Amino acid sequence: MTADDVREAAAALAGRALELPELARARTVAAYVSVGSEPGTLTLLDALRERGVRVLLPALLPDNDLDWGAYTGEGSVARVQHGGKMALFEPSGERLGPDAVTAADVVLLPGLAVDGRGMRLGRGGGSYDRVLARLERAGARPALVVLLYDSEVVPHVPEEAHDRPVHAVVTPSGVRRFRSGA
Repeated sequence: MTADDVREAAAALAGRALELPELARARTVAAYVSVGSEPGTLTLLDALRERGVRVLLPALLPDNDLDWGAYTGEGSVARVQHGGKMALFEPSGERLGPDAVTAADVVLLPGLAVDGRGMRLGRGGGSYDRVLARLERAGARPALVVLLYDSEVVPHVPEEAHDRPVHAVVTPSGVRRFRSGA
């Protein structure tokens, strides 16, 4: 994809996501800053903030779990290199603890793909599997939404016993909901 394609996809993705009723009524959204070839999220994060939504961003811990911090604009994130792993954009302010995600009304999840059952394929580090397990233990029931390109919605992804389906996938061309994630 060209730089223009990536920009256009990010704008379309933000527009589609902002139409979700779950995001329209959300007070707190756990999200992430896209890296590498992931669909761009900063436009969406800024639009949520303009709506008065509290946006939480993850910070990778040494054990691959996630801590959280508030996103208050582009200046509130820092590029952090994690050893041999990819560099991530993380909140530069106060850390709120791994349980902060349990206050989220919506959790926006990264992924490599999602299938017709709502099963998400992550990068294999288990960070978001831990988040989903933490939400379940806390009895929290936020809407789980994956942000992907259209080509990343596929017929089938591998599934393990601990995997949980998501409620919806948002792509630049639209939203697809899954019964199994409801």
